[in-house]
Amino acid sequence: MKQQQLQETIDFLKSKGITKPSIGIVLGTGLGKLVEEISIEKEISYADIPNFPIATVEFHSGKLIYGDLSGKKVLVMAGRFHLYEGYNAWEVTYGIRTMHGLGIENLLISNAAGAINLSYKKGDLMLIEDHINLQGTSPLAFQGANAFGNIFADMLAPYSESMNTKITEIAKSKNIQLHLGVYASVLGPQLETRAEYRMLQIIEADAVGMSTVPEVIVAKQLNLPCAAISVLTDECDPKNLQPVNIAEIIATAGEAEPKMITLFKKVIEKL
Repeated sequence: MKQQQLQETIDFLKSKGITKPSIGIVLGTGLGKLVEEISIEKEISYADIPNFPIATVEFHSGKLIYGDLSGKKVLVMAGRFHLYEGYNAWEVTYGIRTMHGLGIENLLISNAAGAINLSYKKGDLMLIEDHINLQGTSPLAFQGANAFGNIFADMLAPYSESMNTKITEIAKSKNIQLHLGVYASVLGPQLETRAEYRMLQIIEADAVGMSTVPEVIVAKQLNLPCAAISVLTDECDPKNLQPVNIAEIIATAGEAEPKMITLFKKVIEKL
């Protein structure tokens, strides 16, 4: 059933001219401006794609965009899905499986996250080196999941070492500060308590967010190399916690976004 559903989606998108994307990109909260850099060939609303979930978060636009960026064919999810929207893990990762079915060979993911490591500051970027899944579920835990690949996916190195090396070198050459760290993913949508932030510090998470990990697990099942960058939008110091201002988080993401766009454009050139 799921395979048939996915095939319908892939066939529909191929019929719309999305034929040979080589790089898939997922844009996180407040990180939609990369789209302005793309020479767009096709733009399809999620609502028009058979079996595709619809982004319900106001700052996620909900479009699949196909075109040229840095000399490569890219397929961009402008707007992602989260477990906190009421979707299940299959739906949250449906876009990754779709892009893989259309032929992408590399995956780039972005997200907005809170800085747990207190030496990291608001507006900094963090390249994810490893993650901790605190969402209480897995996108590989469903009946028939082994039809898509090994469900016992090896998570020794979920993020591509060669892509991470390239991104690190680009950051150095462009004088962009880029931390390397561990991303903890929680269910949300509420923010964390002070006790939860203390726990995250104890387990050595450097940043916390509500996405990315399910997508990376699916990429690993599909043997799809991926890299992910967090834009750190707030500082989560349990001893000095301030009320959260979502508008401020979006604004911080927007200010830091040009650095992320530079890294993505340059690494795409090298892939």
